[in-house]
Amino acid sequence: MGKKLAITGNQALAEAMKQINPDVCAAYPITPSTEIMQRFASFVSDGVVDTELVTVESEHSAMSACIGASAAGGRVMTATSSQGLALMWEMLHIASGMRLPIAMTLVNRALSAPINIHGDHSDGMGARDCGWIQLYSENAQEAYDNIFQAVRIAEHEDIRLPAMVCMDGFIISHSIESMEFLPDEVIRDFIGEFKPKYPLLNVDKPVTYGPLVLPDFYIEFKKAQHEAINKAKKVTLEVAREFEKISGRSYGLFEPYRLDDAEIAVVLLNSAAGTAKDVVDAFRDKGIRVGLLKPRLFRPFPYEEVAEALGNAKVICVFDRADSFGGFGPMYMEIASAMMASGSSPLMVNKIYGLGGRDFMPEDAEAVIKEMTEILDTGKTGTLKEYIGVRE
Repeated sequence: MGKKLAITGNQALAEAMKQINPDVCAAYPITPSTEIMQRFASFVSDGVVDTELVTVESEHSAMSACIGASAAGGRVMTATSSQGLALMWEMLHIASGMRLPIAMTLVNRALSAPINIHGDHSDGMGARDCGWIQLYSENAQEAYDNIFQAVRIAEHEDIRLPAMVCMDGFIISHSIESMEFLPDEVIRDFIGEFKPKYPLLNVDKPVTYGPLVLPDFYIEFKKAQHEAINKAKKVTLEVAREFEKISGRSYGLFEPYRLDDAEIAVVLLNSAAGTAKDVVDAFRDKGIRVGLLKPRLFRPFPYEEVAEALGNAKVICVFDRADSFGGFGPMYMEIASAMMASGSSPLMVNKIYGLGGRDFMPEDAEAVIKEMTEILDTGKTGTLKEYIGVRE
């Protein structure tokens, strides 16, 4: 049985990193993830962990240090946000292309310009094609639980790819909530000993990292990378089942909430899903069959499983806390692809919300669900994509 504490999301992740005790951690803090590395640096300074903390001059260098340490054979972690992730961009592809199981916390924050330090998903969604596994978290408890599972998934023999665990900046990173910590020895047993594969420091079996690969073999490398990340769906479920045994908390590829008989479905990521669940309950009390799907594993995206979960919905509204300018929101495109590939043809609309940390209130969810009931009655969608809560 773990202990319950009132704690911020950032504190929860710092404590999780302490329990993992990685071999190497690179640090170039950026708001709102700063507190994670600040607190973890204190653990290093106080000798609570024996991690080699590498302080660098930029996020690009932080990920470079992670790549070098991981290739050398260490268990490696870091944390970042927003422009910090953007500055890592080049190295994110190197980490995944070299199949290095680095674990990173991404405290989601808006990208500039204009400068904004608050939470939206433009950083994580922008990195969706960098070859990293992505897990999203509704609250501090889920972020804490997800980081242990991310380490296991990333280091799995069939995967060997980097993974990031995402949570909303300030809404979760700086808000205090009650959550349960698992005992150190339980985490230690669950994580297990890191077993490096082809480490650079094994001089008896020298290997090459970062070679030039021309057209005769490059596409074979990329296909192998694609096949490896697709295996993460199965491994994610296996690891979740193991985690449930030590925590009592159950996780899947996504969370279906009152979806079984839902004619109207809303899709919401991270903290906003918690807000919308109460609104879903209120509409259910009125006899309206509405449900919610909260994605957890975004890369690889579980297309078949999502389509099956949304299979009864006649109207689907996908909320995006990020935009793909000139296109639909990134989550909408994934859900639309899932439904089309399954042969389903529900009416679908896309709502962009909460950019730059704009609050997502129950009234926002209520207004949209009312609009969905009208679409269900009339069979007409009207505007397919729009920003909500915008001053005109």
